[in-house]
Amino acid sequence: MSGKAAAALGVLAVLGLQGISSGAVAAEVPTTHVRTGGTGAYGAGVRADGPVRSEVHRLALKADGHGKATLSRRTTEPFGLLGVSWTDAGAKIDGAIEARTRSAETGAWSDWITLEPYVPGLDGERPAERGSTEPVWVGRSNGAEVRVNDGTASGVLPAGLRLEMVDPDLDAGTSASGTSAASAAAAGTSTASAAVARTSTASAGTSAVAREAAAVDPGPPSTVPQPPIVTRAEWGADESLDDEGPIYLENGIIKAVFVHHTTDADYNCADSAAIVRAIHVYHVKTNGWRDLGYNFLVDKCGTIFEGRQGGVDQPVMGAHTYGFNNESTSVAILGNYTDFAASNAALEATARVAAYKLGQYGGDPAGTTSLVAGATQTNYAGQQFVAGQSYTFNQISGHRDGFNTECPGAMLYPQLPAIRTLAAGPVQGLKVSSVGGGAFAVDSGYETPGPVSVNWSTSTPTSLISKFELLVDGQPVVTTAAAARTASTTLSVPGVHKLAVRAYHQSGAATTTTAVNVNVPAPKTFVPLTPQRVMDTRTGLGVPKAKVGATGVVTLQVTGTNGVPATGVGAVVLNVTATSSTAVSYISVYPDGTTRTSASNLNVVEGQTVPNLVVVPVVNGKVDFYNNAGSVNLIADITGYFSTGDQGSTHVNLGPQRVMDTRTGLGVPKAQVGPAGVVTLQVAGVNGVPATGVTAVVLNVTATHVSATSFVSVYPDGTTRTSASNLNVVEGQTVPNLVIVPVVNGKVSFYNNAGSVDLIADITGYFTSGGGGASHVNLGPRRVMDTRTGLGVPQAQVGPAGVVTLQVAGVNGVPASGVTAVVLNVTATHVSATSFVSVYPDGTTRTSASNLNVVKGQTVPNLVIVPVVNGKVSFYNNAGSVDLIADITGYFRK
Repeated sequence: MSGKAAAALGVLAVLGLQGISSGAVAAEVPTTHVRTGGTGAYGAGVRADGPVRSEVHRLALKADGHGKATLSRRTTEPFGLLGVSWTDAGAKIDGAIEARTRSAETGAWSDWITLEPYVPGLDGERPAERGSTEPVWVGRSNGAEVRVNDGTASGVLPAGLRLEMVDPDLDAGTSASGTSAASAAAAGTSTASAAVARTSTASAGTSAVAREAAAVDPGPPSTVPQPPIVTRAEWGADESLDDEGPIYLENGIIKAVFVHHTTDADYNCADSAAIVRAIHVYHVKTNGWRDLGYNFLVDKCGTIFEGRQGGVDQPVMGAHTYGFNNESTSVAILGNYTDFAASNAALEATARVAAYKLGQYGGDPAGTTSLVAGATQTNYAGQQFVAGQSYTFNQISGHRDGFNTECPGAMLYPQLPAIRTLAAGPVQGLKVSSVGGGAFAVDSGYETPGPVSVNWSTSTPTSLISKFELLVDGQPVVTTAAAARTASTTLSVPGVHKLAVRAYHQSGAATTTTAVNVNVPAPKTFVPLTPQRVMDTRTGLGVPKAKVGATGVVTLQVTGTNGVPATGVGAVVLNVTATSSTAVSYISVYPDGTTRTSASNLNVVEGQTVPNLVVVPVVNGKVDFYNNAGSVNLIADITGYFSTGDQGSTHVNLGPQRVMDTRTGLGVPKAQVGPAGVVTLQVAGVNGVPATGVTAVVLNVTATHVSATSFVSVYPDGTTRTSASNLNVVEGQTVPNLVIVPVVNGKVSFYNNAGSVDLIADITGYFTSGGGGASHVNLGPRRVMDTRTGLGVPQAQVGPAGVVTLQVAGVNGVPASGVTAVVLNVTATHVSATSFVSVYPDGTTRTSASNLNVVKGQTVPNLVIVPVVNGKVSFYNNAGSVDLIADITGYFRK
């Protein structure tokens, strides 16, 4: 085709499926088509042996000579799209053209559908062009009725009126691969159609044109990825209809994308390929155009279809926006968006293909451009254009911006800004949604011993995102794929770090979330305190005087009181006792201001008194106590705290090994401890404990052979015993509890209040001021093992003489190396026989030391500080079967 002919086509070509508003042609009437039934898939498959041979059925209308013509209600050949045409393309019908159809599936007739006329010359001067209405998709139908009323004083209708019915899927089946065009696109198929040779010459009256021998060179690369596109071959285009070849933009540059709508919105996405085929056939066989008018089409499910032939990556001239085709391309969204907005999927797909095409030519989807008008006309908003003059357009514009039409619809046009934002970026709605992976909430930020995971969300579809970066103090440390919504890292330097997520839009635009503060506390050392009572709900000590009810919480101030400094405290060591309980319940002790986890510290039954040692992180200077059911009195005795200062002691693993047993005379005389009796144990200078520098020892103390209700207190030798206690026992009971007790004179003392009792002590470590030990790091509390659910270990009870081994290093926020011991609250439940449980370092020989003593039906917790070997710890059950649960509260590291 000559340059003059191409330029003329650029002026005239416009696809008018939407109708034209006011001016010299008929005003647009919104299409209303309520179809009863017929929403099932028409049959969108592509034939295995080639293109789909669609068919157009035609029925002549009967004119009455008074400006009216009809087609009586009748059964027809099957069809899916219809329109009305007449012989003279220049003839006008100023009245109403209406049709209704019968569903082939239900037999129901639709409401009357108003059909809007096209103006002539939409695809240039075409000798075979007929006057016609826009085509309307009606779904699988087999009956029709038409009525036309000229509505003018002359009462004259154009000659050759007929109903055009397109069956776009006459013999279509499934493709050889068994997939439809739409499903191929959904699966990510994105193959450009075979390159079509450039047109060298053309004559308006010839049916075929000469083509250059050489294939079209690949189009320029785009700055954004090409989205998956269903090619003409994949949607079954009958290329025998298009023997003239494509026309390319005169300057070879796409400066704008015009958005359109097409036909009735009531369609099934499985019909989309059939709709595209039907529009193609209608434009060529009914209108006499060279090809389908749009460059791309998008359905409401987000599938993109290649439109006018010539190559997805080429600047193909379409017939879409009268007067502005010569510097633009088009995307038509299937559907009539006069009353309904387009779907998010359709907006996303439109943005993707628009960004791809503009990206080939350095365009900005959110920017503006200058287009030269090819015709003098007025657009829908009343703006006048003069041929040959330049005008400013958004690079993504609506059809109505350049032409007098409502298209792309009253509801779609306001969505164009959203399409521009989707296409241009940046990523929208980006925010950090949660922080975890070893971190827990503290005040307005988070705290972690090192490991941290950041989770985020965004309202921008994944398909429009290039990648994400996790930033630590402004520097990227992790890069993820577009589909990721979480990233993890380990913070090794103590102090407050700012973590944020940066998202990159496919356009290259970047946006970053507001940073969250994540603190890595310095390792802490232990400062022992003479055991003293700091909380008692029975008397109102430390908290209000009242039982803690079901799901109740009491909060205890621990810093700045009772010998604990106001600042620099990471965790406190409390012996917590639950008494006077009215129901089966559990108690959780956790940092104030944090979300309570499933971890628990004490398990109680009605009337029972249960103690347990707790090492709990301190937030806001406080710790919280939660009771699950019934009501209970809670008591807390402090024995020390972990400090960031330099006055504390470090932890050294030892054992576990038995160091005292009144039954055998180990460490102390062989005799029960009577009422108000005291036995004193030498701990420094024996059993591997140094003679000097020892500030406290870690002992698992067990009371057995109890003759009366009593309590046992463990305290530093040579000091005045306070009201603090460590174990509460009743006659016949065996009760263990972990004790961290200060050492004075190298010794510790054990007091029994009433009756007589045998006392046993197993050492697991000590704290030294001499250096060389490990410092404490807060963690949790969080559940790390549960044989009932298979958490951390296999889902099965531990049988007689059974052992389960738990990986503790490198998981759940614990570093993979450098960990010397972990602090676990271990609970035994579903006990089938009297037994004991020992927790010991993996890969070592288990000693006679034990941590829990249980009887049938009992649930017993106890705190354990256990050395770590091979990154693991082992749990041994002596008799019967038992479920074991472990919650971590911290660890020691060098």
